Amino acid sequence: MASTAITPTRMVLNQLKGRLKTARRGHKLLKDKRDELMRQFMEVIKQNKALRTRVEEGLTAAFASLQVASSIMSPEMLEQSLLYPRQSVELSVKYKNIMSVNVPEYSFTTKNNDPSEIYPYGFAQTSGELDDALEQLAKVFNDMLELAEVEKTMQLLAEEIEKTRRRVNALEYSTIPSLEENIKYITMKLAENENATKVRLLKVKDMVLQKAHNFTY
Repeated sequence: MASTAITPTRMVLNQLKGRLKTARRGHKLLKDKRDELMRQFMEVIKQNKALRTRVEEGLTAAFASLQVASSIMSPEMLEQSLLYPRQSVELSVKYKNIMSVNVPEYSFTTKNNDPSEIYPYGFAQTSGELDDALEQLAKVFNDMLELAEVEKTMQLLAEEIEKTRRRVNALEYSTIPSLEENIKYITMKLAENENATKVRLLKVKDMVLQKAHNFTY
């Protein structure tokens, strides 16, 4: 329904036509953005599924080895063996842009590159299962970090998809129909005014002719 507050003039009509053209162009761009975001989102879902499977398998193997180690070693010895870790990890984050969405990229560096530094104990009084557990955890750590990155990316993309979807719907079902209705209303009003003006001019012409020459059609 056209707004009754609109002044039906040609200037307003031209302004509304310009806004409608912009709205349609914006609607197409937002639809393209939404579709590309959905494509990116589906790719990230596939990555998430594969990473989650690897992480779950790695953690399951690590916890199984740790469970065996805890059944062989005394709780005190197990706690003492893991009390003072040798290796340390430093995490860093940078961002990349996906369709105007800044998503994180996590990375880590260790204090040194010696693989044996993951074992914070001597091997004389510990079980091989504890070694296996720490080795499995070290292997799965990178996948865990990548999984956190992918899941954060999924969250940010999902939020952007929802915002874009709302904007597309607002343009498609509210803004564009309203502009079209207002343009139609003004066009009809201008046509009515033009017809009324023609009728008045014809009447004036008749009156002038009749007065000047006593002439009628």
